[in-house]
Amino acid sequence: MPSSLIRRGVWVIGVAVLVIALAVAALPLIASTRIVRDRIAWELSAWSGFRVTIDGSPRIEVWPKFRAILSDVTLSQWTETDAPPVVEAERVEVDLSAMAALQGDVAFSTARLVRPTIRVERTASGLYLPPLPSGGRITRSIDTARGVVTANPQKPDLGRLPSDPFGTVEFRDGRVVTSVGGKDTEILSSLSGQVNWAAMNSDATLMATGIWRGESVQIDFSSARPLVLFAGGVAPVTLAFKAAPATLSFDGVASMSENAYLDGQAKFAAPSLRRLLEWSQAGIAPGAAIGSVSVASKVTASAGRAKFENTTVALDNNPGMGALDFSFSEARPVISGTLAFDTLDLRSFLSAFTPITPTGEAGPGEIDTSFADKINLDLRLSAAHATAGPIQLADVAATAQVKNGLAVFDISDASAFNGNIQSSLRFDRKPDGTQVELRLLASDVDTGAFATAAGMTRLMPAGTGTVSIILKGPGKAWDSIFENADGSFSATFGPGSLNGLNLPAFLKRNEQGGFFALDDVADGSLPIDGAEIKASISKGVARLDKAEVNAQKYKIWLSGIASYSGRGLALSGGIIPNGQPAQQQPAQQQPAQQPAAGGQAPVQAPPPPKQSLFFVGGNWSTPFISPISRGVSGQ
Repeated sequence: MPSSLIRRGVWVIGVAVLVIALAVAALPLIASTRIVRDRIAWELSAWSGFRVTIDGSPRIEVWPKFRAILSDVTLSQWTETDAPPVVEAERVEVDLSAMAALQGDVAFSTARLVRPTIRVERTASGLYLPPLPSGGRITRSIDTARGVVTANPQKPDLGRLPSDPFGTVEFRDGRVVTSVGGKDTEILSSLSGQVNWAAMNSDATLMATGIWRGESVQIDFSSARPLVLFAGGVAPVTLAFKAAPATLSFDGVASMSENAYLDGQAKFAAPSLRRLLEWSQAGIAPGAAIGSVSVASKVTASAGRAKFENTTVALDNNPGMGALDFSFSEARPVISGTLAFDTLDLRSFLSAFTPITPTGEAGPGEIDTSFADKINLDLRLSAAHATAGPIQLADVAATAQVKNGLAVFDISDASAFNGNIQSSLRFDRKPDGTQVELRLLASDVDTGAFATAAGMTRLMPAGTGTVSIILKGPGKAWDSIFENADGSFSATFGPGSLNGLNLPAFLKRNEQGGFFALDDVADGSLPIDGAEIKASISKGVARLDKAEVNAQKYKIWLSGIASYSGRGLALSGGIIPNGQPAQQQPAQQQPAQQPAAGGQAPVQAPPPPKQSLFFVGGNWSTPFISPISRGVSGQ
């Protein structure tokens, strides 16, 4: 008996194996006769909501997977027969269910699009998206979910969401294009990745890589309730964008309703802000080489506005904190807020928004103020320590404003050179060209340190003083600002010293006559009681209205002009003993006598002051001295 059961069992197993083998062998024949091309196209259309057309004949493979390979597949809108396809792929591989195929049906869980082309259109929000299908299971599921969300927006009944299967969609070596002037323009190339969404009421993930503007990019997206999100409800969302110029991540909740918004934590980092501006093609010309920037913040955004609270910013590893507000409801984006730093490089920070520094690596060049047409900016900045080129600042309070072609950067208060600094830089775009205005007020500063930072190391009184500079001129190029500027310069100095002048040696050489270089008598220092300088500036040339230095025994005066463009000097001066008025021309040119009133005998003129007169020529770096007269030196 046992042997009989064994023999029957062997026969049953053998028959089963034979049936399975015959079924597997028959699958290609069954598929080729019953799962015809139109049946597959119909099923794909019902799934996607697009009109699916398959030009090539399906090819069925059994091993290692039972799948259909379709060629020349297009997905188009049902209502726009003349429009180009939304998606077209050279090949589509569909994993089929063998049991469904034996029953004459089509069921698939995975579709692979090989070298697809996806056409997108720019929406009113500025995003590029493909046209939405007018029907299909996906659209019907979203419509059903929209009703569930509308019934209870705050807490929709997730149990009523459709559970239709979706599956996995893979894509390899694709591209995204948009129509410009009737021709396809490529936006993204080498597009590969996949969407995993088992069922409509389950979670979903998207992973994609591609090349955008010459850089490899990667996007990762996931949501625990994607159907609620697409239906206009609130759903958790995570997003990560990675590229060499920048990385961005978001973790929070979002809504895609008519009043779309998001709320969560965002992070952004770029190793070079200059490279990012160039790559993003934002239309904002980067200025000097700007270093790394990173931002971490709580973000709350709704239609046309985004708020960044508890924001941490790091510029070249210099951390700061504050709050920012972005508004997109106007013609230009509006950025406003406050940021506080421990240390800050002012030029590097502001070069992203204002042409503070030349764009050329080799030196000054054209000033690009096109940024003023791209954004409106209103930032309040503070820093415990800051640098502006070689100048070290402390306790800085500043503002940066850009609006309607006007860009202004103000330092309303800062400590520097043991005193106080206030400055303003203004770029005003006008029909006849950009006008630049520069104002600087340095109060009670160490004038020696101030002069060294400004590059004025010759014959600048060292002590405590106040300096005021006002310049205004055309801003086509950086050189033209100073070469063609109009304005004024004034400075007052308290007790100190006039370094770089050996006065006895100077008087002796001037008395002897002949040219001599100022460097020949620069090995000394003259104690002074004070000094005052006033100059008017026209087209880059400074004319000294008043320049006097008061020492214990002498008064030194200068008059004449100094050119910025040629760096040339044409000055006359004198050194006179204290108690006598300064004489602005050589003594021998004074009249010997003056006529008396009423025709009386002429009155003898007072004797000329005993002073040493001289001429200063050459240039700023190598001035030379030429005596004008041989007045008594007073020694």
